[in-house]
Amino acid sequence: MAVGCFLTWNVSNVGAVADPLADAYGTSLAVIGLLTTALFLSHLASQLPAGIWSDRFGPHRVGLAACLAAAAGNAVLLVDASIGVATAGRLVVGLGSGAGFVAGLDLVRSGGGGAVLQGLYGGATMAGGGLALLIVPPLTEATSWRSPYTTGLALALAAAILVLGVRGVRPVGRTRRGVLGDAALLPLGALQVATFGLAVIAGNWIVPLLERDGAATAVAGALGSFVLLAGIVTRPLGGALANRWPGRRRGLVGGSLLAIAAGALMLATGGPLWLSALGSLALGLAAGLPFAILFEAAQRLRPDAPAAAIALVNGCAVLAIVIGTPLVGLGFDLPGDGLAGFAAIALLALGALPFVRRLPST
Repeated sequence: MAVGCFLTWNVSNVGAVADPLADAYGTSLAVIGLLTTALFLSHLASQLPAGIWSDRFGPHRVGLAACLAAAAGNAVLLVDASIGVATAGRLVVGLGSGAGFVAGLDLVRSGGGGAVLQGLYGGATMAGGGLALLIVPPLTEATSWRSPYTTGLALALAAAILVLGVRGVRPVGRTRRGVLGDAALLPLGALQVATFGLAVIAGNWIVPLLERDGAATAVAGALGSFVLLAGIVTRPLGGALANRWPGRRRGLVGGSLLAIAAGALMLATGGPLWLSALGSLALGLAAGLPFAILFEAAQRLRPDAPAAAIALVNGCAVLAIVIGTPLVGLGFDLPGDGLAGFAAIALLALGALPFVRRLPST
């Protein structure tokens, strides 16, 4: 759980203070968005290798390497306020966050964890990103632009210490058939895009959106954190509901997509602060429900390569984040100050509804 929580802090710690970082680096919001893109590029590149190596050598070994990479990358980010240094540091951090997500979830599986425990792990990963949105803005105001990186370094080292204590994990071993050509996994990947992927994109830009609607930085960070923090509750809840009513998994995922679209549209209206808060909460709650359903299905489809299957499904969402995060950032330079980007998030959530039919019903 610590690997998932502590390393995913890095997913949203930069977006949470995009405006102060733009001032510190002397650049635009769009360029700050590219720092998140840099993280997710290496996050994406590391996921499938991490899944293959977790199956072959054990997730505890991959998890430790991931924690050390995240720590090293954040140390680089503390050097100076240079975009070049920042980009290099975020690329290294992304190697750790990507490999850590896969290894952490596979550690839960290898320990016998089913849908509920995997949902709890998913909740921990949302807690990391959500807490960054909540804590980093006021901490940056009180200290300096380096706050996202000092906290990321400390959390990565703490996770590494905990992983060192893991014992008795048996690797699955080498598989003869890779997962890249497995068409059965791709609909799960599309649904992960429409849930986790869209929530992360929204989470990276919701604080600037609310600030432009007149909210104070601390208030915007608190309300924006709903997008990720709500998953702490609904990711394990989704696993519990799937266990209780396995025949209703498709309905649960489809309803979640509708609620994500509704929440994004509330944010896209630019209405009163209470409506934006409701939209943030609705989007966050709904995005968390399908997590355990999707990853348990991936592992059941590929019991010979469960970590690699996890990596492929999540990698689809990460690819969407790499592409979508800077595009939504560019929307802040258009009329409406970013509202069009959140309208696009709503449309993409609705566009994923046909893939629900490809989800295993039990």
